[in-house]
Amino acid sequence: MEELRQRLEHEKHTLPLSSSTLAKLSINFLKVEQALTWLASAENHHIVTFSDAQYPRLLKQISDPPSVLFIKGDIHRLLLPSLAIVGSRNASPAGLEIAHTLAGQLAYQGLAITSGMATGIDGAAHKGALVQGGSTVAVLGSGVEQVYPKRHQGLYQQIQQSGCIISEYWPDVTAFAANFPRRNRIVSGLSVGTLVVEACRKSGSLISARLAMEQNREVFAVPGSVIGGYHQGCHDLIKNGAKLVESAADIMEELVSLIDFHLEDVRSRHHIQADNNCNLPFPQLLASVGYETTSLDMVVEHSGKTIDLVLVQMLELELQGWVASVPGGYVRLKRS
Repeated sequence: MEELRQRLEHEKHTLPLSSSTLAKLSINFLKVEQALTWLASAENHHIVTFSDAQYPRLLKQISDPPSVLFIKGDIHRLLLPSLAIVGSRNASPAGLEIAHTLAGQLAYQGLAITSGMATGIDGAAHKGALVQGGSTVAVLGSGVEQVYPKRHQGLYQQIQQSGCIISEYWPDVTAFAANFPRRNRIVSGLSVGTLVVEACRKSGSLISARLAMEQNREVFAVPGSVIGGYHQGCHDLIKNGAKLVESAADIMEELVSLIDFHLEDVRSRHHIQADNNCNLPFPQLLASVGYETTSLDMVVEHSGKTIDLVLVQMLELELQGWVASVPGGYVRLKRS
């Protein structure tokens, strides 16, 4: 941390910023000190800047990526390919069930589920991923130390265990209405695609869908009744080219090539090599997974691999049908 303070104070010219930005740069050292104090206060606190190797590659590609991310939880889950699931805050019981079910099925397939931890569809999506023991990422319109809405205090704690909480705002910044539309660009920007489950024409979730289109990401929508207008936003998206979704398979068949590209990119950037010494995929890792639930920690310990490598290779084993993600870890499905 002392090195960072020195760099900010005496070596601003080394920061990854344009000359025009550097010329206007004014550093608030009190805020820097607050951020670094927060970083040092817990092992699951992380600060990732745009130039860091851990900064999500997909998020770098959007037109206005955040310059800094505050992350609370398991940062390694950001290595996984992600699907955003968004929708109405005042969702119907059927909409909540659909979001929960699809999120669970997609998490079971190895996708991380990204959303905004709002009431309604967001919360149902996070919970669906957690039920399957999958990964989920919550992007907040406040700082990562502010739980909003308050009713999601328990969900907030759970997400940190099986994923992470992310914000571009300083940790103690409270929720503010104008922050949420900006938050949406990060939700879609982290993800290979965005699924809208239930939305009327004025729904804020359509901002995420529009941003996903602008970011050249896949957009999916679940149709519904034409009565009442609660699904009209989804119907408009489908008319404009979004893929109609009835099941998780409708999404996976569109994303397989993108997921493969994402995994290859992760391997390349993190210098991860696949095991090529036999016909089995990752035999050392596969041997670490039993036919009863094996925790992620046990897989890491028994395989002798880094957690980054384990997460990426386990996802590939899931996609090939060798293992399944279950609450508490993984189980092996096939004998070699």
